[in-house]
Amino acid sequence: MHTQLIEYKDGDAVLEAFVAKDDSFAGKRPAVLVNHAWGGQGDYERERAVMLAEMGYVGIALDNYGKGKRGTNPEENTRLMTPFIQDRALLRQRLAAGLAFAKGHKDVDVDRIAAIGYCFGGLCALDMARAGDVQLKGVVSFHGLFAKPELGPQAPISAKVLILHGYDDPMAKPDQMIAVADEMTAAKADWQIVAYGHTVHGFSNPQANMPDNGILYNSAAAARSWKAMQNFLAEVFI
Repeated sequence: MHTQLIEYKDGDAVLEAFVAKDDSFAGKRPAVLVNHAWGGQGDYERERAVMLAEMGYVGIALDNYGKGKRGTNPEENTRLMTPFIQDRALLRQRLAAGLAFAKGHKDVDVDRIAAIGYCFGGLCALDMARAGDVQLKGVVSFHGLFAKPELGPQAPISAKVLILHGYDDPMAKPDQMIAVADEMTAAKADWQIVAYGHTVHGFSNPQANMPDNGILYNSAAAARSWKAMQNFLAEVFI
């Protein structure tokens, strides 16, 4: 297993991707981009990149806030995330820089790229699909946010979409789940939603332990969602 931190840029903003690849796999291979939660790229996202590399992909944990910009508590996390929630055009530009970085990596098959994301990163994954790059084959949102970007008429979405959702997530309630399903249908996307009962926000992360805020790890949903993602990636990369 080979891991490396590599700088890339969005305009003047310096970003730093964590790239993992298993050198026992020869030649170019599909890439899976990992969009971080509201605290910024951390150990969790880097571990997921390594797990994806073990599956034969190039795992790339993106850095959507900027090199060294990380939150250590909810207040800092909110401060980092809010500019991108409020300016979805800025977020789209930042995500496009990450996708361009992946396309430029020597080991990546540019016609087989997917993206996943957690919480805020789930919104990022959906926004990557909404941006319409035809080389993006699929996206997976884990307990993500669903709000539309409101950047004008939505063009048809070519990337396949898998949304893995805690039904009791207070940050994305059932009416919002239905709204995103309607949005994906209107955009002619090939979409799936898997909703896990008795499951709240952050269910995939063993460190999620804020039950009073509707944030809690769920081992069953974590295992089921990872398996669902594996099956989805196998399909989109055929």
